[in-house]
Amino acid sequence: MINPAAARRVEAAERDSAGGGAGGAQSGARPAGTIDEICVNTIRTLAMDAVQKANSGHPGTPMGLAPVAYQLWQERLNYDPLDPAWPNRDRFVLSVGHASMLLYSLLFLAGVRATDEHDVPLDTPAVSLDEIKRFRQIDSKTPGHPEYRWTSGVETTTGPLGQGLGNSVGMAIAERWLAATYNRPDAPLFDYNVYALCGDGCMMEGVSAEAASLAGHLKLSNLCWIYDSNHVTIEGGTSLAYSDDVATRFRGYGWHVEQVADANDRASLAKALAAFDAVDDRPTLIIVTSVIGYGSPKKAGTASAHGEPLGEDQVRAAKQAYGWPEDAHFLVPDGVLEHFAQGIGARGKSARAEWHARFDAYKKQYPELGAQLDLMRTGGLPSGWEAALPVFPPDPKGLATRDSSGQVLNALAAKVPWLLGGAADLAPSTKTLLKFDGAGSFAPQTYGARNFHFGIREHAMGSIANGIALSKLRPFASTFLIFSDYMKPPIRLASIMELPVTFVFTHDSIGVGEDGPTHQPVEQLASLRAIPGMVVLRPADANEAAQAWYVTLTHTDQPVCIVLTRQALPTFDRARYASAEGVRRGAYVLADAPNGKPKVILMATGSEVSMCVDVYEKLAADGIAARVVSMPSWELFERQDTAYKDSVLPPDVTARIAVEQAAELGWDRYVGISKDARTIVMHTFGASAPLSELKKKFGFTPEAVYETAKQLVK
Repeated sequence: MINPAAARRVEAAERDSAGGGAGGAQSGARPAGTIDEICVNTIRTLAMDAVQKANSGHPGTPMGLAPVAYQLWQERLNYDPLDPAWPNRDRFVLSVGHASMLLYSLLFLAGVRATDEHDVPLDTPAVSLDEIKRFRQIDSKTPGHPEYRWTSGVETTTGPLGQGLGNSVGMAIAERWLAATYNRPDAPLFDYNVYALCGDGCMMEGVSAEAASLAGHLKLSNLCWIYDSNHVTIEGGTSLAYSDDVATRFRGYGWHVEQVADANDRASLAKALAAFDAVDDRPTLIIVTSVIGYGSPKKAGTASAHGEPLGEDQVRAAKQAYGWPEDAHFLVPDGVLEHFAQGIGARGKSARAEWHARFDAYKKQYPELGAQLDLMRTGGLPSGWEAALPVFPPDPKGLATRDSSGQVLNALAAKVPWLLGGAADLAPSTKTLLKFDGAGSFAPQTYGARNFHFGIREHAMGSIANGIALSKLRPFASTFLIFSDYMKPPIRLASIMELPVTFVFTHDSIGVGEDGPTHQPVEQLASLRAIPGMVVLRPADANEAAQAWYVTLTHTDQPVCIVLTRQALPTFDRARYASAEGVRRGAYVLADAPNGKPKVILMATGSEVSMCVDVYEKLAADGIAARVVSMPSWELFERQDTAYKDSVLPPDVTARIAVEQAAELGWDRYVGISKDARTIVMHTFGASAPLSELKKKFGFTPEAVYETAKQLVK
């Protein structure tokens, strides 16, 4: 089954191949001004025209920030438009995703090439002028907010404010790890910088504070945020709700701060960027004061310049203020494309060629390290990695799946050098601490370590993990399942971007016990399962936990959530019951009726599966034919063909019971809605008590399931 985002790309590729993806520049006589001024105004007018034609979008920020973006791209960025996935390129993150036309204009003017699914450059533009004219239209390469994998040259999907900032911290962390791990004195492969353009909204969102705090602590001197301080949000002036002293705030985080009083002062911006180069012990924030919709005769700071088209009259007036032909639309004056080619194009081409020559020599001198980098870039895994998967012997007492998962993670991470991650201050409890020799803790003096300490910053942890995955590493991020609520934006974006991030969530149910309803997840499983493209796995024993990690590492284009218990679960005797490899198909028959024709099906996930097995044995002793179906992943099960699904859940067996210590939502798909269908699930937020008492209170006992099964069979 192809995932939703991939299906959309396939449809668009078919449209492009039919002739919808081409488009050249409309050139014309050069307006008045220097070539730099003309280039800046080309960015502005393309944004205005695209938004006006679409009758939708945000023209103000692209207009105000055009000089800043131009200065960065044309004069600074180490980036080759002919190979936008070159490993050592500087990263440019547009955290203010609503200003997408700023980025699309740059991708077009710089001549950025499209790439295929393997990041190989194609002989087609990432964004053509025709695509700019189709801004915000169905299946265009210029959607309302930039989308990774959809438009080449877009480093990350942005739009939810602040997320791009968190991603940029992950990218900066990844560069530091790559440099510490693979650079050699005679071969410095990785030394790129990460630039993020953000605004007032990004600064107000809490995730930016979390991400900035951690970046300062880690002294990420390869990270530069450029803050567009235009004092405008949708409701009006920021003074309505925001009066932070941002410079003081960031100095408190441990950042270097530069200030540019006028976004149009490119010389001052150049000095601020030079200061960023000179600082080697902390990240840099450049505060740039701009006027949103600069050049428009409208009153500066009006909401219409921020969140809606200017209108034909205002577009004409703005163009007049720029010395631009008022009736020209999507004009790219003579010399503009050539100027970009001579700037960022020539600089990037030279830098990339030099890097590839260095990498070729590196692979001859360090073949093992070079092979690792090639595997990492292509989503591969070291040969024989799966042999490291532990096999757990039968054990009636068993292990908590968080413990077995921790053992599996350590075994695999020792074989896969770029498998790394951490927890939101909970690694000892989520069992995600890597303990083998050399794992270490990622810190300014040990950037090559594999354990990340995110602190109590779940939201930033998720967006940072996405940034690490965008850098081709395999990150995991862990916390309690209840706190996945703090992480919903980055989890959702990981799925939109098809990133192989592993989210490890423990303390998965009312099994948390005395901690009570605030810590007992109920609706979280349903919430995660509702995310298109997400794989959710809730293993039932130690060997299912091992298989959950197998599934995780073999999925290279989507995130996986592994949901684990705090309490011990029996390890099934796989000589008596089915192989745990059934996890790979999402659901499987764990225990069956002797003739394969059950009268009742007991289905469950996680900790409730062992209870169903106990009930199965008791029913068998009573001569009642039953089947136990372990369903660790609904998503993987839905990808199987009808024949397999019917073999697991025969349509003619309507007596079915689903057991899960979570909300009921979704179980009707598998138990049906007949009189023979039953669900034993959670309908409240739980309670504070020992687990044994909670099981009795909410009906999660073998006796309750047994009686329900007997009633259905009768």
